[in-house]
Amino acid sequence: MITSRPHRSAGFTLIEIVMVIVIIGIISGMVAVFVVKPVQGYIDAVHRAELTDTADVALRRLTRDVRLALPNSLRVMTSGGNHYIEFIMTTNGGRYRDTTDGSTAGNFLSWTSANLTFDVLGPMPSSPALAVNDYIVVYNLGTGYAPADAYAAADPCTNCNRAKVSGISANVVTLSTNPFAGQSPPLPSPNARFQIVPGGTKAVTYVCPTTTAGNLSRYANYGFNAAQALPSGTPSTLAANATCTVDYTPTATGRNGLLYIELKLTDSTSGESVTLFQQIHVDNAP
Repeated sequence: MITSRPHRSAGFTLIEIVMVIVIIGIISGMVAVFVVKPVQGYIDAVHRAELTDTADVALRRLTRDVRLALPNSLRVMTSGGNHYIEFIMTTNGGRYRDTTDGSTAGNFLSWTSANLTFDVLGPMPSSPALAVNDYIVVYNLGTGYAPADAYAAADPCTNCNRAKVSGISANVVTLSTNPFAGQSPPLPSPNARFQIVPGGTKAVTYVCPTTTAGNLSRYANYGFNAAQALPSGTPSTLAANATCTVDYTPTATGRNGLLYIELKLTDSTSGESVTLFQQIHVDNAP
């Protein structure tokens, strides 16, 4: 006689499935506790690194420009919730033929006649080279020291120290006008030096908010203003959500200066922020 055994179906019961789901949920929760913090920390570190890179690039750009500033042209103003750092950019310089340098012939840069040509002593400025529509500036002493003030607004200016270049041939430079002949009193450079201001840049202004986050911006090629004013034109943005603290202190002798900048950038999504400091030496020896 054959006895049949009851058949049992393979599979999981509902209780077993529920228990597995509960256990998986508990394990997932425990894993999340240990994983979320490191992942969030990594994301925050990435945000801080990006902010630091942006701030560093912006300060390096500002530092490079300020170190090319025409001596005694840097001026700082705070107005309308913004700091304004203005200076006249230079690209190069050289020496001009002067009546006191022992020369007996050639084209002298004249402080007594309207002669428009002068010789550059030594090699012509290069890398970058002097070009037509650039300006040459001689012995700049800055605002309040007319006629040795390159910020004189009119172009061509009179009784000033800024002349526009209209032609270049070998080592001879031709000016559109000779404002040096109209200086009162005459203020030639003791070392017969001149600086070159590019015609496509002229004065430069960096704008940064004081307390309410906004853009750190750079304005250029808006001309020359006798008194510092809000720049015109379309700026280039170096950093967003920025605030700054700015201080500029010339030394007692006026030959050097120190520009201090504290730049804070904030990430609008995460709220992360970084603050970088920069001190920039300013050469004011004309």
